[in-house]
This record gives sequence, structure tokens and C-alpha cells, in this order.
Amino acid sequence: MFESDALFELTADPAEAVGFAEMAALPLSELMAADWAEALGPVESELRGVLGFLAAEVAAGHRVLPAPSNVLRAFRQPLAGVKVLVVGQDPYPTPGHAIGLSFAVDGRTRPIPRSLANIYRELESDLGLPARVHGDLSAWASQGVLLLNRVMSVRAGAAGSHRGKGWEAITTAAVTAVASRRTSDGGPSPLVAVLWGKDAESVRPLLPGAAVVSSAHPSPLSASRGFFGSRPFSTINQLLQDQGCPGVTWELPPVP
Repeated sequence: MFESDALFELTADPAEAVGFAEMAALPLSELMAADWAEALGPVESELRGVLGFLAAEVAAGHRVLPAPSNVLRAFRQPLAGVKVLVVGQDPYPTPGHAIGLSFAVDGRTRPIPRSLANIYRELESDLGLPARVHGDLSAWASQGVLLLNRVMSVRAGAAGSHRGKGWEAITTAAVTAVASRRTSDGGPSPLVAVLWGKDAESVRPLLPGAAVVSSAHPSPLSASRGFFGSRPFSTINQLLQDQGCPGVTWELPPVP
């Protein structure tokens, strides 16, 4: 099991000991897994700029989600272990929901967001796995499922408020890094990219040659237009197996 030397533990106390301003001055290796720090080195200045912007938001009296301890959580697990990339839009803007993993929420959140409820509905239809009352998807992340929001922060109560603030350059570099990995014999590393909705589809050009699973977004506004019935989970596992890689155990624990 990967033991992160990252600064923050996933169970960090809600009273943040280190804020965004302090994060902006720390080495990347203290903020994320070592191979992610290397891969994102070319956009380090952009990342520090975004963290500075988040610090300014807080200084102006705005609440930023997720908390500092979780804003880079998607990069805690090693880049080398990624086998599925799930691209989201931006974090849930409701305080207490966002935990730094796309579509996931804090395990104590009730009810879970409707998009996630629709994901669970399709998971049950596809694989017969029971829906959970919690929305903690850490069990997927620990198996190499990179739950990456295109924009990794948001102002509380204002969906999409941090678009165009610099995150896009960072997540572009992250997706490119995932797609560019090679095995010891020079071939592409096993990867399935999951692109739900138009925002996620925008990264397809960054994934040349990668297996892609795409459909409408699981949002209640669009799930009935192609997400339901798409059977993404069984398709992902088959595509992984076709690449000689074990599939993902999609069943989540009853209690996070």
C-alpha cells in the first residue's frame, strides 16, 4: 500500500493548521505524491498562482471549497498507479460536501448529491451492486481511479466560480501526464478515461490512443439522455482486462 509523505492526512482536522497561503510556499513534494510533484513541475508556477488566488479569496471573506487539506487530494495517490481517469467539472459548492475527489462527498453527507445518486443507480443496474447511503469514493481512489475535477476549487455557494483562475492549465498537465506514461517496454500504460458530459469531453484531445468511455453527464438534467444504460463500470473493467490490467472492485464499503 502506498504510504504518502504528503503534508496532509486524509482525516485532517477541520480546523486547518495550514492554509492556502502557506501551501503556496511549500515544495510540491510536501503537497502530493512524489511522481505527481515531478510531473506537475512544469506548471508549478501556475499552481502556486492558484493557491495564492485561493488565499486571497479567503482573505476577502469568502469560503473556499474543498478545505486546504483536501484541495490537492486527487494527487495523493501515485501517478504511476492510475489506471482509470474520471474527469469531473468542479467541486460541489455546498459546504461540507467537497473532499477533493470528483463526484465524491464526505462520508457523513446526507443526502448524497443527485449526480452521485445517479452514478450509484447505474452501478446497480450495470453490476448489481447496492447503492450506498454515503458518498465517500476513497475505495475507488485507492485502486488507481483518479477522480479529477477539471477545476479543483470553488467559492461556497457559487458553482463554477473558480473557472478561468488557473486550474485548467494544471489539470491539463495532469491529464497529459496520465496519458503519457509508458511501461518498461515502451508501450502505453493501461488506462481508461471516463468522460461524462461536454466539459469532460474537452480533454479528449489530451488522450491520444487511450481507451475512452463517454456518455451524457450523470446530472439529473442529462442522465436520462445517455448516461442511464451506458454500463460504464463493466465496460471499464473489460477495457482494463483487454490491456492486461486487473479491473476495479467497484463495490464500496457500507460504511466509509
